[in-house]
Amino acid sequence: MDTEGTHGARDRQRAAPVPLPPPPAVPTAPPPPRQPPGAGRSATVAEWLADPRPTTSPGVWRKGHRPPEPVPDTERGDRRRIVGLVISTLLGLLFWSVWQQGAVPYQWVPLRLFTPGEWYWTGSMRPKQWQGEEAKIVYHGVVFGILVYTVGRLGAWPDAIRHYVMRRPQPSRAVLASLGAVGALLLIWPSALGLDWRPLPVADPVFSLVALVAGLDVFASPVIIDLLYAVMTIAVLWPFARIGGWWQAVRDGRSPAGRRPAPPPPRPADAPAHWPELRAAGHDKAADLLSAELLSGRMNDVDCARVSHAWRTAAADPAGLAGFVDTVARNGAAAWTHPSGQRDLPVRTATHDLLVGQVRIGRFAADERNPYAVRNAHAALDPAVLGTSLLAVGPPGAGKTSRLMRPVAESLALGALTGRCAVVAVCAAGTDLGGDDSYDVVVRPGDPTSVHDIDLYADCADADEAAAFLAEGLVGDLDTVGTQRAATALAQLIGPYRALHGRFPSVPVLRELLEGDPAGLAALQAGLAAGEHSAMRRELDARIRQSHTPGDPGPALADRLALLDRPVFADFFDPGGEGHPFSMRAVVHHPLRVRVDLPEHGHEEASRLLARLLLAQFAYVVRGRPQRPHFACLVLDDAARTITAESVRAIQRLRSLNAGVVLGLRTVGEVPEPLQGPLYAAVGCRMAFSGVTTWDGRRFTEAWGTEWIETKEVAQHTVFADQPMTRALHALRKLVTGKAVTTDAVTVRKVERERWSASDLAHALPPGHAVLSLTTVDGEHAPPLLVDLRG
Repeated sequence: MDTEGTHGARDRQRAAPVPLPPPPAVPTAPPPPRQPPGAGRSATVAEWLADPRPTTSPGVWRKGHRPPEPVPDTERGDRRRIVGLVISTLLGLLFWSVWQQGAVPYQWVPLRLFTPGEWYWTGSMRPKQWQGEEAKIVYHGVVFGILVYTVGRLGAWPDAIRHYVMRRPQPSRAVLASLGAVGALLLIWPSALGLDWRPLPVADPVFSLVALVAGLDVFASPVIIDLLYAVMTIAVLWPFARIGGWWQAVRDGRSPAGRRPAPPPPRPADAPAHWPELRAAGHDKAADLLSAELLSGRMNDVDCARVSHAWRTAAADPAGLAGFVDTVARNGAAAWTHPSGQRDLPVRTATHDLLVGQVRIGRFAADERNPYAVRNAHAALDPAVLGTSLLAVGPPGAGKTSRLMRPVAESLALGALTGRCAVVAVCAAGTDLGGDDSYDVVVRPGDPTSVHDIDLYADCADADEAAAFLAEGLVGDLDTVGTQRAATALAQLIGPYRALHGRFPSVPVLRELLEGDPAGLAALQAGLAAGEHSAMRRELDARIRQSHTPGDPGPALADRLALLDRPVFADFFDPGGEGHPFSMRAVVHHPLRVRVDLPEHGHEEASRLLARLLLAQFAYVVRGRPQRPHFACLVLDDAARTITAESVRAIQRLRSLNAGVVLGLRTVGEVPEPLQGPLYAAVGCRMAFSGVTTWDGRRFTEAWGTEWIETKEVAQHTVFADQPMTRALHALRKLVTGKAVTTDAVTVRKVERERWSASDLAHALPPGHAVLSLTTVDGEHAPPLLVDLRG
């Protein structure tokens, strides 16, 4: 349609048509970002662009995300290490004591096998020559080395050293290693410090080995002796230097502020602020212009995201590269500005990362039910998860609007300014989903000051299509009226009327036709008498024959339509009037920001009808667009009594259409019970706020399913002793402690349990928290996680 949802204005001074792409404009200096890209710190747009954004699991805030450190060892792990160290050391000392006493069976057999027999007296290991004595010293040293290695492996000494020493920050790590090195030197050379204890067999075996290989004459040179001492000292100190990180500690001590120097900044050609993608494609002039705009402060985060989106679109089409370069050369940072002329929202209440389209909604709680990898990480939503649609359930005051709907609507509005999103936010009048200046179109049905109306027919040219979603909005929630029959009855009236008058009927006219008004039907029949309207004449005749018959949906449609045929809505919903109807179809073609304020007080049924109609229209128009250039989302702050069987089926199809809906409910009871299960299955993201009832929690429990967990059962059994002495000791212990002597029987098994039980959801969620599960359009899942919406 040429109008794209624009039919004229009720008030020419106040009316603003649905925005269309403007002609190229003269470059203007953009206003500075109203909220710095790096929220919470003083950061430039260049620094914001350079922040790392690693790939994360769904729902995790990507900007600056760092995976957590490995799971810290528990107290039980520390106890295991200490016990291992003590036991292995005691066993090693015991073996060495027995070895030195010569009480180990076949102790000298290996030495006799590898040394000549003439070194010892026959039948014994007493040295006959000096070589025998030196060989025994070397043998003791080899056994000691093997013993230390074995004890270290049995006691897991490397693991304990890494845990207690190497994980410590400098300089405490270096100090501990230095103390260990001094202790080792005292044990090896105690005589050097005037100590009279027996040294460890380290230095003597080395000297004896040198004597056996080179002879005793080698020790006549003091240089050789000093060299051997130096080599042994270095060999002893080298492991402690590695453990203590001595070289790193020295470098850190010499650097400014006593820490390692920061890594060098990236080269200008590689920095995101210098647009390396454009330079790689050979567009250096465009990259230089954008870099100058960004570094001079004339480009904000919305501009960066908008230009990046335009570049990705142009790069996919080689024919569009020339147009991209030309637009950048003419408009600079103002290129591809939103038709509204805005380059930022007047107010931001949430933290956004427009480069990846995320909005922060809280922080994953440090709860044992959350995986360790996401604890304390920021929780975020983006079009990749909203494309599977989101259902949020929570009582009034739980924070659905302020902590979910408002941030999501704000994020989508910012996405519209970058050309990547279109949003329609539907809420009750007075709900805070952003100011009027944050939207392109604000519709207030029933408010005389409202500039825009709602086009009940969504600018349709096909009567059957318009009748289908109009019937869904009018009687889709009634079990007594079939939606298909209602759509047929509507098509039999609005089709002939459009053929005769060139437009669809207004609400009062359609109501009269549905009620079977003889004058109106006769006038319509007379107008269709011409031959070119024979098909429409047959349609109208069929409607007249079915009128006032049992099962006729006309009266029910007329009763529902009467909710809109009220004096307060007299100037609204008229396709041929002077108003300015907003068509849902405009969202398909333009990145629009729309807010619809429904009149709640005194017109609750009419509000429900309009919300149901907007949901049906949204599902129809996004399904009919041939291309899906931008993400389209409908945000229903209160989706009570808007869910129908047809809308559930439509929600399932949205994820393949680059569209999604966000539905808010006070309780699942606001959805017909037969549709509750299908609704939970249709949406990919589910959110349970604190305060939900056990009945609501049961539906979440069924949707989230079960998981296998490991459980431990401890049973205490009384110990009955057979020996008199043991029985006496047990009796004495019972007399002192008042408890019988028992032993614990531990049973470990895997069981299948609910991820979140209905009772936990109803009673264990702290205020300001919610449990959120996510699914992306690519099929990636995130289990239900506890989110602190205040973090």
